[in-house]
Amino acid sequence: MGLLQNVARRFGNDRFLRMMRFYPPYLGAGVSVTHVAPDLSDLTVEMRLSALNRNFVGTQFGGSLYSMCDPFFMLMLMMQLGPQYVVWDKSATIDFLRPGRGRVKARFELPRAKVDELRAETDAKGKINPVFEVTIVDEQGEPVARVRKVLSVRRKDASRAAA
Repeated sequence: MGLLQNVARRFGNDRFLRMMRFYPPYLGAGVSVTHVAPDLSDLTVEMRLSALNRNFVGTQFGGSLYSMCDPFFMLMLMMQLGPQYVVWDKSATIDFLRPGRGRVKARFELPRAKVDELRAETDAKGKINPVFEVTIVDEQGEPVARVRKVLSVRRKDASRAAA
């Protein structure tokens, strides 16, 4: 088990996720986790526009928009499924819809029923690649970007050859 997994176990997953604002790439970019449901089914991330994440034309840097969304579906699913499962990011895409001109936010939803469905599918198939999507919105609620993530999920005791 890695250092960050030990920290999450010690402090609790929801508290660990709130502490992500101190993760160096997030600290510099101004990314903060503003809400985490105790059951990890719902999480909100915000990022203010600053000199450290502003691009050449004065709007949110695209890499910062993506990075604010990068780990959360993987972490939420990994933490909800538990240690018997391996969860990795497989691929990601981002569609830029309009410039981010101020504070932006993204809300990640992963209800318990969906996690139970993914667990059952993984147990039946050995390995799955579920797709998740989150929309980044501006302060007026207008879409700024859409991030699509494909994860890889398998049981730890499942043979990689079966995948």
